[in-house]
Parts: sequence; structure tokens; C-alpha cells
Amino acid sequence: QVQLVESGGGLVQAGGSLRLSCAASGRTFSTYAMGWFRQAPGKEREFVASISWSGIHTSYADSVRGRFTISRDNAKNTVYLQMNSLKPEDTAIYYCTAKLGGDFSYTPRLQYEYDYWGQGTQVTVSS
Repeated sequence: QVQLVESGGGLVQAGGSLRLSCAASGRTFSTYAMGWFRQAPGKEREFVASISWSGIHTSYADSVRGRFTISRDNAKNTVYLQMNSLKPEDTAIYYCTAKLGGDFSYTPRLQYEYDYWGQGTQVTVSS
């Protein structure tokens, strides 16, 4: 069992930055691919970014590519999402996810691929 706890959300003006963190419990963090999803009010949850367990491979939604960066620190059992040039449409609850297994380049993008989910952290971008 893996528990995921997100932090770092908040209120920021358009054009600003935030860094989300997700701390994972358990000793096998380095074997999990990790991802971030988000859900805006009235919308379905959508993929944001993912990173392979090796940390070498990443994948991004078109809407955030070039503005967001996903990274991980396996020694700290933590995955990060650096969000720059934030826009009002980035307002959402952001969820951290974990997927056990896969090869070193595996960067899942679909919700059903993931095994564990955090409770989410709110990000609000004002115009």
C-alpha cells in the first residue's frame, strides 16, 4: 500500500509560479511511475504530466508542455510539479498518482493505469 500526500497548492496571480510536492510512503517509491492529474470545476479529471520510475522519461499534456516540469527525488520519496506561467485555466484540484511496475521508460497517461491516488491540492490562478 502506498499513501500519497500532496502539498504546495494555493492562490497565485496569472503569470506566477507554484511548485507542488507529493510525498509517498513505502520503501519501493523508486519502482513507481508517478503522475499528476487535475480536475477543474464542472470538468472531467485530465492528465497533466508523468515521470518514469527511472526519472529519465517524462510526458506532458499539450496544454502544459513548456510551462510545467515534473521531477522526482527517489531519496526523498517525493515527486514535484513545477508550474510556471500559470493561467486562470490551470485552476483545478491537482492529484498525485502512482503506478507500480513498467519498464524504465514507462510514463502512463491514462487514469486507469494508476494504482494509487492522493487526496488532491487546490490550485487557484486569478486573472
